[in-house]
Amino acid sequence: MTATARILIVDDEAPIRRFLRVALEAEGYGVIEAGTAREGLATAARETPALVVLDLGLPDADGLSVLRDLRGWSPVPVLILSVRADEAGKVEALDAGAQDYVVKPFGVKEFLARVRGLLRDRGAEAVPSALIIGSLRIDAADHSASLEGAPLHLTRREFDLLWMLASHRGRLVTQEMILRTIWGPAHAEDSQYLRVYIRQLRLKLGDDATNPRFIATEPGIGYRFLDSSES
Repeated sequence: MTATARILIVDDEAPIRRFLRVALEAEGYGVIEAGTAREGLATAARETPALVVLDLGLPDADGLSVLRDLRGWSPVPVLILSVRADEAGKVEALDAGAQDYVVKPFGVKEFLARVRGLLRDRGAEAVPSALIIGSLRIDAADHSASLEGAPLHLTRREFDLLWMLASHRGRLVTQEMILRTIWGPAHAEDSQYLRVYIRQLRLKLGDDATNPRFIATEPGIGYRFLDSSES
């Protein structure tokens, strides 16, 4: 077990989140919380946790849609926690990409054993909380970024967008994936909205769309954050 492994809990019930936080922190894990689908996806993109504990009954979207969106861009292990005990529901969640499924109410010892198993299977690698790409540094812990040592003054959405692109550097990230993750499923088609934010982010990075140093556009598809060797 790696004591520094960080676990994201996505559950709308604050008492459940508190209960899980106490149990996990007692075992040496770091804990991140989210109470909605939208917040959970954005936090997963920004914080890159080692494991996601996901409730299916979220207030703004079904947990299965969160799982499917997450699987579009992240291989992070997902442990489902749900009151839904029917076999068909379990099979659907596992087929959608979950690694394990625990029915509420549950015993804390069993839950912790399943967490250990998932992290062990993955290798329980520590996830970096900061990215350094050339002269650009992005720190998830305090949601800050700097370029050539000078701070970048980013809004929370701009930071989330930068972190998502940079944490997948070298790979194409589709417009729909970005919009669903950061703005929520209702904005999945708002490509013009995303272009405005990309333009603002490029301006703050001093990036040129025609000769990009950081963010390359794949016309009609999405964006790719360049490796430092490409820029």
